[in-house]
Amino acid sequence: QVQLVESGGGLVQPGGSLRLSCAASGFTFNYYAMGWFRQARGKERELVASITNDGGANMYADSVRGRFTISRDNSKNTVYLKMNSLKPEDTAIYYCKALDWSGDYPVAQFGSWGQGTQVTVSS
Repeated sequence: QVQLVESGGGLVQPGGSLRLSCAASGFTFNYYAMGWFRQARGKERELVASITNDGGANMYADSVRGRFTISRDNSKNTVYLKMNSLKPEDTAIYYCKALDWSGDYPVAQFGSWGQGTQVTVSS
């Protein structure tokens, strides 16, 4: 059973920082690229950052580039998202997922979305 458990969300003021963590189990972690998605209320889920299986290359959505940093520790089966200079529009539930060959979509056989972790940016 594939499990991905997100943590680290919370309430932060604009300009603040948070670090999200995702603990993975049930699959060979270092075989897969990983991604962070977010879904704001009333909006579609979007991929905001991804990282290759070996941590050698990252991708960021235009909206977060320069502010967010994705990283992973394969010895701990954990992927992180460091978020700096947070804006109200970053408010969303954040999810982690293993990505398929495209680097854009979740691995279909790994099941449905988990609970995610809520990030709220507000003054």
